Amino acid sequence: VQLQASGGGLVQAGGSLRLSCAASGSIFSINGMGWYRQAPGKERELVASITSGGSTNYGDSVKGRFTISRDNAKNTVYLQMNSLKPEDTAVYYCNAEVQVVAGTISDEYDYWGQGTLVTVSS
Repeated sequence: VQLQASGGGLVQAGGSLRLSCAASGSIFSINGMGWYRQAPGKERELVASITSGGSTNYGDSVKGRFTISRDNAKNTVYLQMNSLKPEDTAVYYCNAEVQVVAGTISDEYDYWGQGTLVTVSS
């Protein structure tokens, strides 16, 4: 299973970006999906998550500005980021809890994308 993230880049404060992350491979189903970020010198933190049923959860610093969504048919999760601030600058990582079935064995595995850099200039 691979997660391919895209959509990062350089944007001015107040601008918008949309991140995408597509999962591919031997996927039976995907449970939770989410976005995390890590700024230089800081720990990785949750940005937003979404369940297979569409329930969402956001980090306090992005509530009201970011929106997470997913397309289950495409195994893809999106992050719409509006009103970006310089403090949103970080590498953004997507995450997926993937149900894998091999014969009679079914198990859930945690996968991460490669990270995409978002830089917000002041």
